Amino acid sequence: MSHTLGIRQAQKQKTRQALLDAALGLLEEQSLSSLGLREVTRAVGVAPTAFYRHFRSTADLGVALVEEALGSLHPMIRTTMSATGDDDERIARAVELIARHVDAYPAHVRFIARERHGGIQPVREAIRAQLDRFAEEVRDALAKDPVSAGWSDDDLLMLAHLYVDQMLVTASLLLEALEAPAEERERVTRLATRQLRLIGTGRRHWLD
Repeated sequence: MSHTLGIRQAQKQKTRQALLDAALGLLEEQSLSSLGLREVTRAVGVAPTAFYRHFRSTADLGVALVEEALGSLHPMIRTTMSATGDDDERIARAVELIARHVDAYPAHVRFIARERHGGIQPVREAIRAQLDRFAEEVRDALAKDPVSAGWSDDDLLMLAHLYVDQMLVTASLLLEALEAPAEERERVTRLATRQLRLIGTGRRHWLD
């Protein structure tokens, strides 16, 4: 009996992932607000009613895609920020992390960039919640640096949001340059590094 339940659960999870993958593919060319569940189920080859065994609505599916796109990044962000090294080394690791993520998951990055300010409120809120978590994790790492002595928690969080926002900008620029010559990607990487360094320079003089 337990073996049968295990098979059913595995099949259910497989179908759920197939729906997510199909939706992500369809969203390469449209926004989530224009996506119909019949499009998704047709792409997977299941009946429209099967959709509701996994998601309450396309908004619910969108929230799941947000978790899939951003949830796995939290451990990497924490490791990148907390690892030893000076600011330049930390910035280099952050830019490298963003570049690798864009190369590996361009559809996820495109989805987040489009839906961050899109028309479906639960998805916008899910993205905002993930970004707030990133900012809190960056803040916690920054608070341990000697240069942060005397900073208020609010100011540290403000700084962390600047870093997170700049990482999003960098991801979007790298996404646009995905098919561009290597020289263009290198230019974007150099620009992102300089912009993050500029934030760091302002950080060192904030309390002057």
